Amino acid sequence: MKLALGTVQLGLPYGINNKTGKPSRDSAFAILDKAIESGITVFDTASLYGDAEEVLGEFIASRQMEKRVSVVSKMRPLTAEDFVQGVASVMQEEAEKSARRLHVPILDGYLLHDASGMYNPEIIMGLKILKDTGIVKHIGVSIYEEKDALYAASLGSIDYIQIPYNIFDQRLDKTDFFTLTKKNHIKVFARSAFLQGLLLMDIDAIPKHLAGAASYIQKLDVILKEYGFMRQQAALLFSYFNGNIDYVVIGVDTVKQLEEHIHTVTKLKDYEECLRKIKDVFLAMDINKNIISPHVWQNLKK
Repeated sequence: MKLALGTVQLGLPYGINNKTGKPSRDSAFAILDKAIESGITVFDTASLYGDAEEVLGEFIASRQMEKRVSVVSKMRPLTAEDFVQGVASVMQEEAEKSARRLHVPILDGYLLHDASGMYNPEIIMGLKILKDTGIVKHIGVSIYEEKDALYAASLGSIDYIQIPYNIFDQRLDKTDFFTLTKKNHIKVFARSAFLQGLLLMDIDAIPKHLAGAASYIQKLDVILKEYGFMRQQAALLFSYFNGNIDYVVIGVDTVKQLEEHIHTVTKLKDYEECLRKIKDVFLAMDINKNIISPHVWQNLKK
């Protein structure tokens, strides 16, 4: 199963199209049970995702899943005080805290949540020490920008890179990124297949600060009408069947959403021509960076 379950929704009310808020503990466990039942064994989380690590960890412990799942977490941005204390020791402490919260003996992956950290040799050395001492299995970084993705892919010491990738955001297809990751045996985790829910919104519901997305969504709808697919299906299939991507990280608010996504990637057929048309049309576009960058959306409201 190429799907990985992101857990930010289990720790925070997350997503521009989220109408239900943060799931209850029982609802979160039901989602996680459905994921395991469906063959999903890779989970993405972070210490900054509210209490997501605790929720996932409680589930892992209650189901005795610690040896059957792979968990990727993320290191919070380092502070000036951390450098005084010692980067390597702080990173070890944070990784071990995450592992304890998650009830796993070792993290499968530990990523820098702040990509700027990878330009600091001391931080990269801290990651390497975590891997060399067996505290984590793989090290990596979560990125937003092309230049950071290309730098990470060329470092030579990175195992995992998490990228934004979706129908509107094909920036990395226009670079050597995927060639570099293949060459350096780096696994690519793609997030934001639905652009935090923007790709699934009704046109009338799109907020004013993202109004520019409406025309692109309308273009997408024209293509989908021709081929008979829904936006949710096309958006997920677009990332899932990209051969350069190893895992697609999805987040859900309900079991029903997860069931729909699993059905999409396991049951749907005859989508190849539709995906080719979508790729050709949107790869040629220069979509406004504010639309494809959820981390700046809050500032656009001001």
